[in-house]
Amino acid sequence: MEKKFICIRCPQGCEITTTLDGLGAITDITGNSCKLGIDYVKSELSDPRRTITTTVAVTGGELPLCPVWSEKPIPKDRVMEAAAVIRPITVAAPVDINQVICENILGTGINIISSRAITKGGQ
Repeated sequence: MEKKFICIRCPQGCEITTTLDGLGAITDITGNSCKLGIDYVKSELSDPRRTITTTVAVTGGELPLCPVWSEKPIPKDRVMEAAAVIRPITVAAPVDINQVICENILGTGINIISSRAITKGGQ
């Protein structure tokens, strides 16, 4: 059986074709231009993960939203669940860069952190 992937490990975006045996083991990988493509396919087949990037509301800040991200990729099948947890979060200014906004999201051991500092309004 063949499975096709577009590698997201670097900007090149290689189109990778993987051949699997009847038990799901990889028998051939083609189309990758580097080892990252092989690692990507292996992880996608065994434990697909994604980094979450979104925003949270800020009260009393110079900006109404603060960009946040997961400090490590979370399991792909839990991304929408994590987004639902993050959506209602509101933080008060000031917000520091790399401030933990949501600790241990969904019990994964992964924190959601700010990727920008937000000062109090007008400062």
